[in-house]
Amino acid sequence: MTDRVIISADRNNIEDCLDLAREFDLGIEVMAFAYPDILDGDWENTLRVYKMLLRGVPGPITLHGPFMDMVSGSPDGRINQVCYQRYQHALHVANELKAELVVFHANFIGSLHNIPYRTGWHERNVPFWASLAEYAATQGVKIALENMWEFEPGILADLLTDVNHPSLRACLDVGHASLFADKNYNVDDWLTALQPWLIHSHMNNNNGIIDEHYGFSWVDGVLDYSAILPKVRALPTPPNIVLEMYHVNDMRDSLKYMQLNEAKKRLA
Repeated sequence: MTDRVIISADRNNIEDCLDLAREFDLGIEVMAFAYPDILDGDWENTLRVYKMLLRGVPGPITLHGPFMDMVSGSPDGRINQVCYQRYQHALHVANELKAELVVFHANFIGSLHNIPYRTGWHERNVPFWASLAEYAATQGVKIALENMWEFEPGILADLLTDVNHPSLRACLDVGHASLFADKNYNVDDWLTALQPWLIHSHMNNNNGIIDEHYGFSWVDGVLDYSAILPKVRALPTPPNIVLEMYHVNDMRDSLKYMQLNEAKKRLA
């Protein structure tokens, strides 16, 4: 079995990420269009640049959508409209880049554990994401909804169940699940709950306190990927594995955990 590995390329390291992707037949997750200064600036020129840069990338292309201050399903209609337009914009960019999916955060406020908030959030987000999934389908792109502050996996699973749209899937961020979920939920629980929709995953290591994005072998890391990865690979349809890390050297070092094709594996 060969892992479907993608590396997260920020705007400050895109060239180095492209070199690594071509060396090991990896994909690229584009971060540039997550930032409001690009979306509100000369984004058309940035899009032209990225179209040229991404030519010949051997693996899949994906996009991380806007996430700063996004509140999907907000009870404030004007805020909701801004979020929806931002997401539509990202889906349009993904179509232009021939990306297969866009990652959006689910935006649940995890510190609010009360039933009225959870019920209201769910009721507002079902129509929000159902409508956006329809738009994504017109762009030939899937949405992968990522856990961030959610304190248990049922928050996303319930939403995905009720939206029930083939263009709305799940992205499991292993670091977020470890840091922000209630401690009685482990990676197995997240994999089991999200498995019917899981097509994408973000992986990195952290110190158990802060959402840091270091390599699998980081000396202060608390996540054991030698135990996590076999569980991910054992799923009926294993998701993409995105190395979402600060440094390209961490991504390169983490490739030794990956099941690459034999010729590339010997180099890792």
